[in-house]
Amino acid sequence: MTENALIEAARVSKAWPFQEAQKLLKRYPNGKSAADGSPEPILFETGYGPSGLPHIGTFQEVLRTTLVRRAYEALVGAKPEDGVTRLVAFSDDMDGLRKVPDNIPQAELLAANLGKPLSRIPDPFGKFESFAHHNNAMLREFLDRFGFDYEFVSASDRYNSGRFDNALSSILSNYDAIMGVMLPTLREERRKTYSPVLPVSPTTGVVLQVPVEVLDPATGMIRFTDEDGTTVEQSVFGGQAKLQWKVDWAMRWVDLGVDYEMCGKDLTDSVTQSGKIAKILGARRPEGLIYELFLDENGEKISKSKGNGLTIEQWLTYGTEESLGFYLFREPKSAKQLHIDVIPKAVDEYWQFYGNLPKQALDKQLGNPVWHLLRANGQDQNDVPAPPVTFALLLNLVGVLGANATREQVWSYLANYVESADPAEHPALDAMVSCALAYNRDYIAPTLQRRKPEGGEVAALTELDAQLAKVAANASAEELQNIVYEIGKDEQYGFESLRDWFKAQYETLLGSSQGPRMGSFIALYGVPETRKLIAEALA
Repeated sequence: MTENALIEAARVSKAWPFQEAQKLLKRYPNGKSAADGSPEPILFETGYGPSGLPHIGTFQEVLRTTLVRRAYEALVGAKPEDGVTRLVAFSDDMDGLRKVPDNIPQAELLAANLGKPLSRIPDPFGKFESFAHHNNAMLREFLDRFGFDYEFVSASDRYNSGRFDNALSSILSNYDAIMGVMLPTLREERRKTYSPVLPVSPTTGVVLQVPVEVLDPATGMIRFTDEDGTTVEQSVFGGQAKLQWKVDWAMRWVDLGVDYEMCGKDLTDSVTQSGKIAKILGARRPEGLIYELFLDENGEKISKSKGNGLTIEQWLTYGTEESLGFYLFREPKSAKQLHIDVIPKAVDEYWQFYGNLPKQALDKQLGNPVWHLLRANGQDQNDVPAPPVTFALLLNLVGVLGANATREQVWSYLANYVESADPAEHPALDAMVSCALAYNRDYIAPTLQRRKPEGGEVAALTELDAQLAKVAANASAEELQNIVYEIGKDEQYGFESLRDWFKAQYETLLGSSQGPRMGSFIALYGVPETRKLIAEALA
């Protein structure tokens, strides 16, 4: 594949990362330039509120932004190391703590510091200089775990060091125009106290939600009433104030020079208002994707406080890292259910798309989620062979083995099916084995219930056992599948369709309403072991 062929295919691709990257190409047809005319990298940003620990939403936003970033590089014929893009992970750690999170120790310590900037509240874990520093370290560890290429930027560092002072001065200079954008969006009661600038109380250290009077934009001087009723005149510079969320977002876009930032559907209005404020400040809002939010199994919006949905740790206990990326790639503008039942399908679909990739024409490759996910991790191709066993098949195997099945047990059965069945030689399969054991232990084994065979099922299972008694020890999955097929097609057993015969086997032998190709299962589990299952069912 030549570089020109990739560029040409990328520019007409309908895959959503390329569609998003096209917006940047349209924004900068000749590339981005600094004020002096020199080339400047396209800046991607993801934002994070460190009032709690990083979660699956943090991961998906950084992953999806990285996919657009890599798509843009492909569009312009660049490699990641060429430096034509940057990704900033921005922590809004100057924000005041509004409520005490449920999953944090020393709740009383946080409660005593409500309203103060997150970076000025002691760390309840006792490890870092502040609560924000702890959560920022968690964020970086979290992003590093997945190998993301990013630069970390802290709001507190920018505010406290004075690097936002010029931007704050610009906010004060345009104070009335910004109020003109924001006031019509607020309820009557909120309008009375609203200010784009939130001063930090010199007496309590709390971020105040009070009206302010601008005295001098050049020096940042404002006047406001403190919590004790006294009138205070102080500068907003050097960390003595922060901005309201929508104003802060716009200021950040302008000051950092952000070109692309995506967000959830719940921030649609924020994008509109922040975009208007960015325009007042002399810039234009970034390009971006507004993605749909996750739902739980009941179709309700996922909430950190409710604890519905899945955490990233849960997904990675029961499914692979690749499957999580694959699930998040698909249709970002459609609402997705995020619960335990979606994991097995995502694991198998990832490897199915992975296996298809080398056989596809270039235009089809660019629509394959795996092409994008590999590039996000710095890989251009899939050199590792796909696992020889599906996750669904593994789940059926461990389901039969029971809740106390072990990794060693599973690998001993895999020897029936896989050449050189050594975990070291099949790391991807070994990862799936660990996930399958956990999924089976917690979700499958407690629900499995085998039923008695009825009517023609008894004769059909008896015939299956007789046929298996005759097969060679090394019979292939295909040969075994043919035996199963022929019995199901035989009218004497009374099955209306092959599907009914397969379902009967699943329910009587495996204890489930659905299952794998039985030929593959028999080859994996072993002919003698399958005959024992049949004997138990018939007994």
